[in-house]
Amino acid sequence: MKKQGVLEDSLIWFGAAVSIAEIITGTYFSSLGFTKAMAAIIIGHIFGCFLLYLAAIIGARLNMSAMESVKYSFGSKGFAIFAIINIIQLVAWTGIMIYDGAIAAGNIFNIGNWIWSLVIGFLIIFWIFIGIKNLGPVNKISMTLLFVLSLVLAFVIFKNRGASLGISGNELSFGNGVELSIAMPLSWIPLIADYSKDYDNYKKSSLASVLAYGIVSFFMYTIGLSASLFAGTNDIGEIMLKSGVGVLGLLIIVLSTVTTTFLDAYSAGVSANSLNKNIDIKKCGILVTIIGTIGAIIFPMDDITDFLYFIDSVFAPMIAILIADFFIIKIDRTDEDFYLKNIIIWIIGFIIYRILLNTDVIIGATFLSILITIALTLIVEKITKRSKI
Repeated sequence: MKKQGVLEDSLIWFGAAVSIAEIITGTYFSSLGFTKAMAAIIIGHIFGCFLLYLAAIIGARLNMSAMESVKYSFGSKGFAIFAIINIIQLVAWTGIMIYDGAIAAGNIFNIGNWIWSLVIGFLIIFWIFIGIKNLGPVNKISMTLLFVLSLVLAFVIFKNRGASLGISGNELSFGNGVELSIAMPLSWIPLIADYSKDYDNYKKSSLASVLAYGIVSFFMYTIGLSASLFAGTNDIGEIMLKSGVGVLGLLIIVLSTVTTTFLDAYSAGVSANSLNKNIDIKKCGILVTIIGTIGAIIFPMDDITDFLYFIDSVFAPMIAILIADFFIIKIDRTDEDFYLKNIIIWIIGFIIYRILLNTDVIIGATFLSILITIALTLIVEKITKRSKI
């Protein structure tokens, strides 16, 4: 099998970060004011990207896709819990991304949001048809274009950003801000090993991929924050109009939506294939794109904060247990069908996260819930070992 080089790997994750959803999420921070918002974004991205890097390393070392690597902690059948949830959330992400892209594009060039949804959906299918192994030349061209366009957009926004200290009506605590910053990197944890397993030099490529994603994601959040403060609104379409970016904004919206959503749809196929090897990854990815496009046309998907928190509550305790098992305990559970102890710990971790989210932890619910879940995994392992002696 052809392995991917460091540049190709980095470009994939560059494209994942240049996303309208990242910019939109950045706008949610405006009520904190620029200084506090930037602190929350930096803290969240450092921790979230560290977890993303560990997930990439685990998948690369096991030479397994993201969901297959979950077998290490939850068993050869237990992993299916997360694979099914992952497929559902990826279908939802596909719909959300197409919806956001269509709404934003429609605000600049109004030909109907449903038409933009179809255009974006078609381009995503085209990306899937080309295939991850053949995207090198296309990615180099599209990522260069996106980078230049994003720099111009940033220049326009930063040049015009006033002295606004915050926007009322969208109150966000610092702890929830950290949580939203962690949420985007964490949302890629169920996907990154789908690509890191094919890295030629997995250590260099994993680091380069996560750095490319983290830096550009931070940049996108900052654009969203600054644009919101400049425009005095959290509406991305209105921001684009007030920024006067016109066709430039349209190109960014459409191209960034395609390069990001392609990964969601393709990885849904990879997760489905991990459940049944007879499932064709490309065909499944195309089906997910079609479903997501229909969903984007039919359903409103304006506020994704609760969706991001749900993803965190599922996958934060999952990666915590996987980290504890792989790096500390170093015991492979793949030979068991369902490793019930870890499934129970995951349920407890899920509940802990939801409780912490409602108590507004200043460092973010993810950070503390992961530490608690790792500690709980180690304690249970130690207790069960003693009971066997």
